[in-house]
Amino acid sequence: MRSNADPTLTWTVTNGVIHCTGKPNGYLRTQQAYRDYQLTVEWRFVKVAPKADNTGIFVHMQLPDQVWPMCIQNQGKHDNQGDLIYMAGAESREHMGMDASTPVPKRGPSNEKPVGEWNTILTVCSGNDVKACVNGKLMNEGTGCTFRQASSAFKAKAAKLKFGKCFWNR
Repeated sequence: MRSNADPTLTWTVTNGVIHCTGKPNGYLRTQQAYRDYQLTVEWRFVKVAPKADNTGIFVHMQLPDQVWPMCIQNQGKHDNQGDLIYMAGAESREHMGMDASTPVPKRGPSNEKPVGEWNTILTVCSGNDVKACVNGKLMNEGTGCTFRQASSAFKAKAAKLKFGKCFWNR
């Protein structure tokens, strides 16, 4: 958490659903490192107008913990689900030569459901490649990524949302 804030101010779990207030900024990560896996997450925005909301799913997250860590982010900003952001020095063939803060944009228009409805985002990590699918549609792919094994995390950054079912398949 930013400034070593109390994580219970941002993250709570009720009836098996992870609730995120979005403030203060930070992330909730796995303790275990994963390699060659699929991460499926069900999520939804709870605000009526989430245009400024920003969350995401970090894969291949490298230690040490810091805000924001070296990783590949499957973007969670409203209408940008499926953009891939290479953070803190992470790279892929598609990102080479781009400014560090520039995401590799998703392929085509958003495939998100209306605000308030549950969405499913699938992140497939196979070797040095990452694929991002939103509600069953391939939205992006990163190939030749700079690393292939690490923790995964959910990002909290000014987004009030809920994460439902989350599971890893190897």
